[in-house]
Amino acid sequence: MGFFKSLFGGKEETPEEKKEREEARDFDVLKTNGLQALRTGKWDYAVKCLTMALEIKEDLETHDYLSRAYLNGGQLREAFAQLRILAEAQPDNLQVLITMAHVALMMEDFNLVNETCEKALAIDNDNAEVVYIYARAAQAQQDLVNAVALFTKATILSPDFNSAYLERGGILLGMGDIEGAEEDADHLLEVAPDTEEVLMLKARVLMAQQRTAEAISFFDRVIEVNPFHATAFLERGAAHQALGDSTAAEEDLKQALEIDPNALNGISGSFSNNQKQCPNS
Repeated sequence: MGFFKSLFGGKEETPEEKKEREEARDFDVLKTNGLQALRTGKWDYAVKCLTMALEIKEDLETHDYLSRAYLNGGQLREAFAQLRILAEAQPDNLQVLITMAHVALMMEDFNLVNETCEKALAIDNDNAEVVYIYARAAQAQQDLVNAVALFTKATILSPDFNSAYLERGGILLGMGDIEGAEEDADHLLEVAPDTEEVLMLKARVLMAQQRTAEAISFFDRVIEVNPFHATAFLERGAAHQALGDSTAAEEDLKQALEIDPNALNGISGSFSNNQKQCPNS
């Protein structure tokens, strides 16, 4: 073999070159298999392949794929660790930081959320999505005044940020600002009239305003959109009970419990005929 390579001017492959070639081949196979597994929802196999690929060679794209595999598999801290590697290699990559902030929020690590959001805002101080994540963290910690302020800022930065209006409306309603909640609900009804979360917000606003019959019509619409919305059945039952229609209230309770046997957890009171009552608000 060496004679022919010498005769035709070729260079015989050294052991080191052979090892590099085989490792490059193995890396490509593992990365490709990992990506295919990621695309087909085989998260554990994707993690295995991509981790083995990274043991052969450092590669940012593979870290990205691995972060997605961990995230889809519910391994949030492992996903965050992979994203941190990307952020350290690409400190100006805003999208990586936004993804990190989302993952930190899912982990309920609010210090990490704040730290990551600050880094993202240093790149783009007017990014509505980052402000929204900041607001969600404040909301989760029951810092509701700041949450409302941040959700409001998100709507100013991005007037079509429907999720910010929705979250703010829910908080305002809980704080007793029914007028503010109604404004958010009505705005959302104009832009997303068939969204179950929007319809639920409007129904709850109407209940708070003691416009019970109108509220029932919106609970009806929620159930038309999603026939398996246990909470809508439960709250519509409360509305029927408030109007004195115990039969309809009990039927809604039965429907709610068929969908979710735990639907009454945390609810107190009693239906007529000794059955547990739907909440009155």
